[in-house]
Amino acid sequence: MENKYLEELGKNAVAASRILSKMGTNPKNEGLKTVAEYLVKYQAEILEANRKDIDKAKENGMKESLVDRLTLTEDRIKGMAVGLEKLVALDDPIGEVVNMKKTPNDLKIGRKRVPLGVVGIIYEARPNVTADAFGLCFKTGNAVILKGGSDAIHSNTKIVEIIRKALEHTGAPVDAVALIESTDRETTKEFMTMREYVDVLIPRGSAGLIKATVENSKIPVIETGTGNCHVFVDESADIEMAAKIIENAKTQRIGVCNACESLVIHEKIIDKALPVIVDVLKKHNVEIRGDEKACSISGDIIPATEEDWGTEYLDYIISVKTVPDFDSAIQHINRYNTKHSESIITNNYNNSQRFLDEIDAAAVYVNASTRFTDGFEFGFGAEIGISTQKLHARGPMGLEALTTTKFIILGNGQIRN
Repeated sequence: MENKYLEELGKNAVAASRILSKMGTNPKNEGLKTVAEYLVKYQAEILEANRKDIDKAKENGMKESLVDRLTLTEDRIKGMAVGLEKLVALDDPIGEVVNMKKTPNDLKIGRKRVPLGVVGIIYEARPNVTADAFGLCFKTGNAVILKGGSDAIHSNTKIVEIIRKALEHTGAPVDAVALIESTDRETTKEFMTMREYVDVLIPRGSAGLIKATVENSKIPVIETGTGNCHVFVDESADIEMAAKIIENAKTQRIGVCNACESLVIHEKIIDKALPVIVDVLKKHNVEIRGDEKACSISGDIIPATEEDWGTEYLDYIISVKTVPDFDSAIQHINRYNTKHSESIITNNYNNSQRFLDEIDAAAVYVNASTRFTDGFEFGFGAEIGISTQKLHARGPMGLEALTTTKFIILGNGQIRN
């Protein structure tokens, strides 16, 4: 390839992946523990680098929700370290043999879980992804090449520098993790063509980033998704529960893909439920855009457009759609969702089961906030992303999603006639 810098990164990552694939669980766990310690030990350096990114973002007029994604604090760095420590406690999937069977001619055929090899990750202004991605890849014996966004370049560079320092201390290959420090688009496009060196590419970020990666990559892509997540308030819903869940799903952290962006409310409960929900959301200065029925109930709601039903706002904005029945709710959600996370608030068992069965999404909830769609919350220690596609991996991608299998065949001299 023309870009010698990328070619060198690729060669080094392949070499590191071969070493990692043979590492046992204990040395991998020691590496993760040491990296966790170093992140906390050098947190002042990380925060200093992050401050440069935040100042630049504010100068450029980045909106509040995206600045929040970019921002690191002592607690968030500690959370990154805790995520790595949780990975240590999880079972190592590498080497697991499943479905071993004996054939009529006494061959034993099974499937062994193995690393993918070299994983490429393209992501935007979320520096915590840097540590999460490294940890998951390292535990599964994969090397990782990271391409973060220009908005977080100082943060990402410092975090990778500290990770590599920790790996060197433990004797693990430092090229288990590498960061593409160039921030120009041409380098990103060329990275997407590195099929000779990179086994799988995972984009994390905006719809535009994911679309560009899927359309331009020559490397197989695991598609992570944007989140136009809905909460459906069914006619039998507990209104107090609904308001509490919606408040959490919308406002607990607005700049994330599992935040609620759209409400769907059954017309038989909307007169009672919507005023309560509006009161809760107005405390957080959420702008509410609704259909004609919703607007007639509350003067705090402004008219929605067709575009609102399919928008991931990542902001203090939410849409409200009134539906006449359960089937209409299912149809509306499946039409406008991004196959991420959907929730129903209901006391009707049959409706809850139909919702679980009929909604096409990676995570489907009954009487709970969509904010739980997260590798940490699901017990994976961390996540490489949330896949909204249907091949290989779906939902929060933990350790197993970063592995593949190969057939192993044990014989005692068999030949085929």
